[in-house]
Amino acid sequence: MQPFSFTQARSEDEAMAQLRQNSRFIAGGTTLVDLMKLDVETPAHLVDINALSLNKIETLADGSLRIGAMVRNSDLAHDAAVIKNFPVLSQALLAGASAQLRNMATTGGNLLQRTRCYYFRDPAYAACNKRRPGSGCAALEGFNRIHAVLGGSEHCVATHPSDMAVAMVALDAVVHIRGPKGERQVKIEDFHKLPGTTPQIETVVEPGELITYVTLPKSAFSTRSAYVKLRDRASYEFALASAAVALDLNGKTIRSARLALGGVATKPWRSHEAEQALTGGQASDQAFRAAAEAAMKSARPLRYNGFKIELAKMALVRALNEAAQL
Repeated sequence: MQPFSFTQARSEDEAMAQLRQNSRFIAGGTTLVDLMKLDVETPAHLVDINALSLNKIETLADGSLRIGAMVRNSDLAHDAAVIKNFPVLSQALLAGASAQLRNMATTGGNLLQRTRCYYFRDPAYAACNKRRPGSGCAALEGFNRIHAVLGGSEHCVATHPSDMAVAMVALDAVVHIRGPKGERQVKIEDFHKLPGTTPQIETVVEPGELITYVTLPKSAFSTRSAYVKLRDRASYEFALASAAVALDLNGKTIRSARLALGGVATKPWRSHEAEQALTGGQASDQAFRAAAEAAMKSARPLRYNGFKIELAKMALVRALNEAAQL
């Protein structure tokens, strides 16, 4: 770990005023500190934002849920309103990490998680375009079992690791960001960026900006939702494939659907193709399998991760059956 300076902020204004060159905000630190120990992240200065008053979960007048960026994952997972109205989010959070880490990890930090790619996390490998733009991608021809089959490019095939973000994509969440230019809102589907030619740019958050809230709009499909995570072991493991789904049903007719995949793409992956395949049809195992085929139609496997395509289909069918309670 490289030397760094450290200050504490008591307000959003103070937090942004304390930023210096090569600074980072730190909250739970469950990702940042880990990467600093590996010398992957080497900030010169940390601004502690744990004292900011962004730790509330509030139901707004229009029925939407506002989640402060400093809300801990464990508190969010066990919140009564989340369990009742957005069950897919609670399930996704409880599927992530360990109880100890969930007690520290925050909503904002979870959205900003960085990849678990072996080559990214080990500076001994020079070829990583996320760490050193233009150096290459060792995973393309290396051991790529955990890597992406959707959304990759010739510059990067690293997967996004969050469970929470996948559920939020299925819930049409909106991320609120504050920075030197003021406040803005970003649909979560647009929050994470595809690698393209600039895999080091992972989100729309710009230097000096701070995530303040996430809003979950009230919808007809959020209560009938489910999350399924498939992994090498039952706990403290990242997804090889996961699925977050939400359905609006009239009897067995699907009026609308939201489907998002994790563990298989370079960002939390919403499948509009699968949603279209389901909308207006009948909820059935056959329809769910057709939707899963549509979701993975554009998948491009690497040498060691072709199994993820069928795994993702299974996760999606299982999640849809759980949401529909067939």
